[in-house]
Amino acid sequence: MMTSSVVFVLLAVLGQTSGKFDPNIARGGNVIQSSQHGNAVPERAIDGNRASNWVHGSCTHTKNDLKPWWRLDLLKTYQINTVTITNRGDCCPERINGAEIRIGNSLNDNGNDNPRCAVISSIKAGTSQNFVCNGMEGRYVNIVIPGRQEYLTLCEVEVTGQALGNTAPTGDSYHLT
Repeated sequence: MMTSSVVFVLLAVLGQTSGKFDPNIARGGNVIQSSQHGNAVPERAIDGNRASNWVHGSCTHTKNDLKPWWRLDLLKTYQINTVTITNRGDCCPERINGAEIRIGNSLNDNGNDNPRCAVISSIKAGTSQNFVCNGMEGRYVNIVIPGRQEYLTLCEVEVTGQALGNTAPTGDSYHLT
């Protein structure tokens, strides 16, 4: 059994000194993608399942599009800390190479014109990689492969961040009449 000091040191090494981990805010959002290959609906990328084998039914998949994209609408603006992507494991892990993570509030070019958080050089087959976005503000999180015709397959997308503004009524401003 670990002592609380060992747990704290472990959490500090992992960058979590509060003992709490940020929740995955992607699960409550709405998703859309540039096209759909078979029954690979965009919701599969936020189903909470990191299974990376296509036949397990947890990966989304576009058709072979020019500039394929997938977009998450968080429904309100957040300061985004991290985006974690799980790549397909049973084949073709190189398809994700060169994809960009974009975060912002614009729907210009389906959200693909928003500021860039990261470029994915590669993610090993069947693994998850974390990308740090340093509090970028946005309602939309896009993953797009610019400049080439490709399939975009995402087996899981997880997002952490904090909502901007006070969305709950306070005691001073909330009165029943």
